[in-house]
Amino acid sequence: MERKRICPYCMQELEEGRAQCPHCGRELAGRNPAGSLPAGTVLAGRYTVGDIQSVDGEGILYRGVENTGPFRVTIKEYMPLTLAAERGKDCILRPKPGSEVLFKTTRMDFADLYRFIQRITPANGLEAVLDVFEENNTVYAVMENPGGCPLQKWLEEHGTVTPQQACAMLEPVFRGVEAMHQVGLVHRGICPANIRILDNGRARLTGYATVGLRTAGSGLHEQLYEGYSAPEQYSTAEFEGRYTDEYSLAAVFYRMVCGVSPVPAAQRLVSDSNPKARTVSSAVPPYVSETLYLGLRLKPVERIQTVQQLFRALSEREYAEELARSLAPRTSPAPQESRAPAKAELLSVRNLLAGILILLSVLIVLILWGILSRQNDARPAPSASEPDSVSEAASEAASEPVNDETVALTPDFVGRDYDAEVRNNRSYINDYLFYVTLEYSNTVEKGRIIRQTPEAGEVIQKGDTISLVVSRGPQMMEMPDIIGQTQDSAVQELAAKGLNATCFTVVNDGSEAAGCVVSASEDAGTMVEVGTTVVLYIAGDAAADAPAGPEAPSDTGTPAGGDAAQGGMEYDTD
Repeated sequence: MERKRICPYCMQELEEGRAQCPHCGRELAGRNPAGSLPAGTVLAGRYTVGDIQSVDGEGILYRGVENTGPFRVTIKEYMPLTLAAERGKDCILRPKPGSEVLFKTTRMDFADLYRFIQRITPANGLEAVLDVFEENNTVYAVMENPGGCPLQKWLEEHGTVTPQQACAMLEPVFRGVEAMHQVGLVHRGICPANIRILDNGRARLTGYATVGLRTAGSGLHEQLYEGYSAPEQYSTAEFEGRYTDEYSLAAVFYRMVCGVSPVPAAQRLVSDSNPKARTVSSAVPPYVSETLYLGLRLKPVERIQTVQQLFRALSEREYAEELARSLAPRTSPAPQESRAPAKAELLSVRNLLAGILILLSVLIVLILWGILSRQNDARPAPSASEPDSVSEAASEAASEPVNDETVALTPDFVGRDYDAEVRNNRSYINDYLFYVTLEYSNTVEKGRIIRQTPEAGEVIQKGDTISLVVSRGPQMMEMPDIIGQTQDSAVQELAAKGLNATCFTVVNDGSEAAGCVVSASEDAGTMVEVGTTVVLYIAGDAAADAPAGPEAPSDTGTPAGGDAAQGGMEYDTD
């Protein structure tokens, strides 16, 4: 691919080495601070770096441009503040002395995280990861520019919403988080600052990060969100799982319907004073208030466990009541404080009780001693053929069936279709919680269960979690030849083969059919992993002179077309 340099502000082509754009007149030199990538830097031969958008303990987020489109993107550079040393003009990132091993391992975690997300995006509700590559001794993740407005700002302007409105807005985010959980990923940073509301009123989740950034004491400069981070994130000794995201989702919903965020988890661990949603706002229905209470429990085992359960309980009163009943045995009410008696009175009562207990103990010992002595004198020796009465009684008791309605044998799920036979089967979902992961298989049909834990026939308590591994189908698929097809046709063909598609409009000089695929990020005939995101470049209207994507972003940074990834976020106009 021919190396091309684009102005990150007006998206017009720049000559190599120029420090000022001849088209918009903006200076590139000195726009980003020392230690970061200079504006105008070209990465992987196809992305031009713009201004810094934000910095966290894990790295730097830049505004940028994909040069062949051109269209706007965001670029996340792995640069941990606590592990990386200052770099020079060569842009090579070097670890601090003594931090080489931790730098390397966390860099691998960063790359793995974004490559996993790239496989499941674009998914409705998740910011799409378009590319992941290594350069400058670090890793870069290129993401779409979703546009829109942060939920935090949106709520400040619009105030609270009804539970029905909150469900409609957040439904894509719930689905996106569920997709992450199915491949074993946990977001750990769900909060209003990492959710963007698009022009169509739907939400999209951003702000991916490794576990180190979202856990206190991990070695990175952690980034936790007061009121939204779960209790287990405040300690490296606590295990984090999908229930961590359930806590954050419940906290976001609480903020949307109550107008205030929950009490921070670190404070609640000392003294839990977080009020129920209905106490804060009487307009919140009782079943929604109770669902949020269960979603915000401090102990993970007492918390709602899956995204599907949480969203359904927030949407349906009947299901919320059923779920509350199923979780009731797990939750323990706060102990009641009793009034302490006066010190002298307490001591006298204790002394009296102690004396009574001592006398009773002596009497009981004497009575038992006498009874046992008489029995030993009168009992004949048992014959060899006579069974021991105690052993026989124990054997008979052991043979009697246990009548405990809370105990059952694990059903056999292997080979069943998860969506059709298990997922919405009330006879199962009322009795068990399911933790589902996906796994490629060349022998098991897509959607069918490969294995389960516990295995079929094992004793299990009703309400316990059953882990299911569901087939994703064959892992590799041959990339079809979709060049020249219409956008809809190409997207449908890729979807039929298990491949995702992200479409971007490119400038058409009149030599291409408008609305058809000009090129793709994967060559026809190559073997591509199922779930891979393929970038399709679609020829624009031949009459259009301007490049795809807005040259001047709106005040909110929302791209034309709302949900498309072509738009830009706010850029400096000086």
